[in-house]
Amino acid sequence: MPTDNTPLIDRDDERKRLRELMAKGVPQLVLMYGRRRVGKTFLLNRVWGDTPAFYFTAAETTPAQNRVALLHAFAEWSGQPLHIEDYPTWRSVFRLMLEYQAPAPFAITLDEFQYLGEDEEGLRGVASELNAVWEARRPKRPLVLILAGSSLRLLERLNSGGGALYGRFAWQCHLKPFSYWHAGQLAGFPTLRDRALAYGVFGGTPRYLAAIDKRRSLAENVQSLMLDTSGEVRDLVRTALLQEQGLREIQKYQAILRAVGEGCTTLNEIAQSAGLDVGTPLRDKLERLGHLGYVGSSRNFETTSRDPARFRLTDPAVQFFYRFVDPWESALATQGARAVWKEHVQPHLDMHMGHVFERVAEEAFYRRKSALGLPLVRNWGRWEGKDHRRTPLEIDIVARLTEGHVLTGAVKWNRTPVGMAVHTHHLDALRRLSESGVKWAHDAQQQNSPLLYVAAGGFTPEFRQAAMASRKTVYLWSLDDLYQDVLPPDHAAGATQEQQAL
Repeated sequence: MPTDNTPLIDRDDERKRLRELMAKGVPQLVLMYGRRRVGKTFLLNRVWGDTPAFYFTAAETTPAQNRVALLHAFAEWSGQPLHIEDYPTWRSVFRLMLEYQAPAPFAITLDEFQYLGEDEEGLRGVASELNAVWEARRPKRPLVLILAGSSLRLLERLNSGGGALYGRFAWQCHLKPFSYWHAGQLAGFPTLRDRALAYGVFGGTPRYLAAIDKRRSLAENVQSLMLDTSGEVRDLVRTALLQEQGLREIQKYQAILRAVGEGCTTLNEIAQSAGLDVGTPLRDKLERLGHLGYVGSSRNFETTSRDPARFRLTDPAVQFFYRFVDPWESALATQGARAVWKEHVQPHLDMHMGHVFERVAEEAFYRRKSALGLPLVRNWGRWEGKDHRRTPLEIDIVARLTEGHVLTGAVKWNRTPVGMAVHTHHLDALRRLSESGVKWAHDAQQQNSPLLYVAAGGFTPEFRQAAMASRKTVYLWSLDDLYQDVLPPDHAAGATQEQQAL
């Protein structure tokens, strides 16, 4: 069991689900996977409290060595003397653990499960051996067996059609990085702006956030952890792809990330910048990076598949690295982190946060939905392009609600309250798009279609008055609102009225 007092932040749903499975009183099989550094080990070592739990992490070595290491670890944990030669197969090892007469209830975690097989074919064989033991008739007792790991592709296939364990899992969990809210909790800075900035620099990966020294300022942490040549988080981000099992041609993946980080958004732009051909291999690599949570793609809201997809870096830490660290490697090595921070990072950090803050706004909507009684969303997106007069325009928030109305709005990473011009500009953009034949823009102009404005520095009285007079429902959120504790559901109606009456 853990010996330190480090708190477990977030993961309430995961803890609740695991404990509910244990309470069923019969053996339960769980599959849990996620990127490295996302906190799987931290969670699984702390979820059970005083419940007897055996935890083993496989190493990137041969299956035979992992089998021996697992037997030694189980013998030490259980106090049961074992002769390794009595367990020559994975089936015999799994039978030993599942038939162990531990006090009820009992939990087993096999972390980095993918390493128990030498390759994908070998892992299928290990899974078949486990399935044979799992399906054998045994006395009913509260037991949870968790197969965990960081190889998303391999572990997902354990529960895919035709897999040996297909249909055996009571729960399949993809553990993801923290949201802006929980990242702010772990970062621990006293001001909300610094908490938001910490998310914009370090993202939601718990391991990156845990490195922050709360006794130092945000600027000092960014310089020492991200910009310094020996920075702890810098090295973790730089080598993240090297840690992903099954990726080949790492240099090409890194070239793709660098291209997207430099602002290339289309397939052709990425190919040209990365020195790769536009074709299936590039698309496959982008899809793989998307599955791992590094790259995302989107099209303009409610457009067809013929509309070109735009690619972006979705992990704020990776986005920061390729925006501010990778381009200035030489300057960082010769002139130091402090100089680069002052010259190239600090003056442009607010622009970087503008893109991150749109993601924060979306996360905040879903986080606050129940407490504030916000409408259900069918799909969420944005729009960027030109109207019928070839004039560029952007809509930061476009969401089709389940009742058919369209919620739209703007997101501003501002320091002083935004004025009425932002509201006027937004309504004008909707009008121009509607005149250009964009259907959702026509729907968004109706009185029953809500407006959502998110501004870090708040709003002027004139903005509030104009916005509230323009629609039946308007939401105005500042940083104080985004980081406010959510109210219990029984206060939802009052909270909603308060937001609309701003």
